[in-house]
Amino acid sequence: MKTYRLDQLAKTIRSKNAGVNKITFDVIFRDRETYDAVKLARAVTREKVCSLYGIAPERISDFVEYDPGLAIKFTIYRSRPSGSAGDGDIFGAQQYAPLLELPVTM
Repeated sequence: MKTYRLDQLAKTIRSKNAGVNKITFDVIFRDRETYDAVKLARAVTREKVCSLYGIAPERISDFVEYDPGLAIKFTIYRSRPSGSAGDGDIFGAQQYAPLLELPVTM
C-alpha cells in the first residue's frame, strides 16, 4: 500500500457557492480505476469531511459518490451567508484547499 495526496489522484478539486447559504465541493477523477480505488479506500467520506473542516455532521447537506461522473460531491452549510460581515470567501472558491493534501492510502 502507498499513501498519496488527494490532489495527486484527482483531475479536479474545486468549491463554489451553491446559493447564499451553502458551498459545494467536487472531487473529479480522470479514470474509473482511480475513482474506484479512492472510494474503496474510504478516503473522502462524510466523517472525514467533518474532521477536515472541523464541522458537525449536520453541516453537510448532501454527500454523493457520483459514479457516472467519476466524482465525489458534497455540499456544506456556510457558517454565515455569502457576502455578509465576516465572510472571508464570498464565492466559496477557496474552500477546497484542505482537500488537496488529504491522505489516500491504497
